[in-house]
Amino acid sequence: MDPVQSTSSSISSNQNANRFSELTNDEFVNIITTELANQDPLKPSDTSALLQQISDLRSIQTDMDLGGRLDALVSQNEMASASSLIGSQVTGIASDGSLAEGVVKTVVRDNEGPVLRLSSGQSLMFKQVHEINAPEVIAGGAQ
Repeated sequence: MDPVQSTSSSISSNQNANRFSELTNDEFVNIITTELANQDPLKPSDTSALLQQISDLRSIQTDMDLGGRLDALVSQNEMASASSLIGSQVTGIASDGSLAEGVVKTVVRDNEGPVLRLSSGQSLMFKQVHEINAPEVIAGGAQ
């Protein structure tokens, strides 16, 4: 099989898995029932092949769902970790390439992940933090 044909098969398989994931259980049962009702009684279809294909599609969809859940878990973990930096002095590289440093005041979520808003007025992507210093405690308990 040439690379183009292989890639085309892979894309087609993913598209079928996406369409399959949109099926409700009732639609799934309807497809199986229709397949069995329309087969020639003298030449029955190989239902094991059909069931194997359906099983493969469900497995692909399960893997895709699991990947989505893992992405969500990683995102939540990053946000929790970034939030724990509130009050800490951080240094890193801002998106414009400049040095960003200051005390973390707030954390917001961006399409690319958590963004730290610093006391200096700068913003810093959580993944671009290079140094973290614990907040200093001033006499009387204030920070």
